[in-house]
Amino acid sequence: MILLKLFYTFFTIGLFTFGGGYAMLPLIQEKVIANGWMGMEELTNFVAISESTPGPFAINISTYVGAETAGVLGALCATLGVVLPSFIIILIVAKIYVRFKNSKAVSGVMFGLRAAVVGLMAAALWGMLRTVFFHGVPVAWENVLRPEFLCSAVIFAAAVTAALKKVSPILIIASSAAAGIAAGYLLGL
Repeated sequence: MILLKLFYTFFTIGLFTFGGGYAMLPLIQEKVIANGWMGMEELTNFVAISESTPGPFAINISTYVGAETAGVLGALCATLGVVLPSFIIILIVAKIYVRFKNSKAVSGVMFGLRAAVVGLMAAALWGMLRTVFFHGVPVAWENVLRPEFLCSAVIFAAAVTAALKKVSPILIIASSAAAGIAAGYLLGL
């Protein structure tokens, strides 16, 4: 039963999310936490890990959730569930897009979907920022002055600065991980 639930959950996530893995994040958060498969902190940790591993984000996270929930078969069901809708949709779209690509309705739909994807990504980012920086405590000035928040904010600012300066993503990930490990030891986190 859990295998079918994993497949169905990730199939619906894959079916109703446009814009790739990051746009799926709010739905993944909602469904995974609602089903009790893992908590927000564990999910946030894996988002960080999936960013540093090869492969598409949605496949990495669905495989991980499936594996954590029901082992190898769970990983297979969740991964197949998240990939299958895109596969089916792209086959259909490829077949009919040529006839409708100049349509104003199609252009309007694409414009609207882009805006929705940005909103979904912003909502997911806010949820992760609250988990990473505030660990479930209220967003308040006294919590901003905690050493773990300040350390995380400095690492985040350095990573954003390095990304804007076109530093290799591999170097940014490795440096952020090293800084986090050092901060963890120094602050006793």
